[in-house]
Amino acid sequence: MVNVLLRYLNLVVVTLFILSLLSFLLAYLFPGQAVENLTGLRLDELSTLQNNQLKYAIDDNVFVQYWYYMGELFAGNWGVSFSSGLPLYEDIGHYLPASIELSAYALFLSFFIGLPLGFLAALQHHKLTDYGLLSVSLLGYSIPVFWLALIMILGFSLQLGWFPLSGRLSLIFEIPSITGFILVDILLSDSIDKQSALIDALRHLILPTLSIAIVTTTLILRITRRSVIETLNSEFILAAYARGLTPRQVLMRHGVRNALIPIWPLLAMQFPTLLTNAMIVESIFSWPGIGNWLIQAIYQQDYPAIRAGMLAVSVLVVIFTMSIDLTIRLTDPRRRRVGRAAI
Repeated sequence: MVNVLLRYLNLVVVTLFILSLLSFLLAYLFPGQAVENLTGLRLDELSTLQNNQLKYAIDDNVFVQYWYYMGELFAGNWGVSFSSGLPLYEDIGHYLPASIELSAYALFLSFFIGLPLGFLAALQHHKLTDYGLLSVSLLGYSIPVFWLALIMILGFSLQLGWFPLSGRLSLIFEIPSITGFILVDILLSDSIDKQSALIDALRHLILPTLSIAIVTTTLILRITRRSVIETLNSEFILAAYARGLTPRQVLMRHGVRNALIPIWPLLAMQFPTLLTNAMIVESIFSWPGIGNWLIQAIYQQDYPAIRAGMLAVSVLVVIFTMSIDLTIRLTDPRRRRVGRAAI
């Protein structure tokens, strides 16, 4: 176990080092002065002390510059935004929870729908139910997420008027930001209209969550179906039938647990896709998340914000994916022994 932990720690450290190095090099690849892209401050806006310190680092070799850059990152000095003039560390801390919240709700909904449908399709293998679910999943996977979001806005917001067009909460509610997660903040607030605010927040969440969850649900359905079929055709399942167990006993005692184990690593690999779809949907529904913030930064040529935002999202994806994979490796007996190549 210690060797596995050290191996994953080494992999995470190397990956984060490469991401930080790429983020550092972006300041030199973007138009303009590198020191401006790193700090977000124009040269004429820098104080004399700051200018001397930054000039010393910029005039030195690239290794010393990178060392200064990493020191500023760990100190929380990620620069300021060209457009808003606010510190990027605070901006990202404000917008990132909204993206995580939207992605988490979509992922939970996808699990809640996709796993049972995947088991149903596998148990009805080569039957009408299986073919129908596969057809629906193929259709859902083929629909572009931005087009699906626009269709939902057209149908459920403009035509029927059931759900709001955009935003996270109506302007009539004043909910202070405590955790950054809107539902949690509403529950923790002292507002007298807490119930009305909670209902309003849920109405704002439904369309963006469904737009992301539909594509993810189709992936979970297909992955679950394949895993269950492979598990039910395994030798230990045939041995369980030979011992006289009923199909229900075989499924509940041996099938479900062993079918779910191979699913988790495959689902962890879908998190970047989920987050990418969330960032696209945010710009359509004007959801105040990191995706919408990054797209606005691209439009406004806010190079410090682009550099810091890409680094924050990349680090989040790496840590989440590695954590899920490490948990699976430590809990799955079949993956505890690390395979090595043989000649």
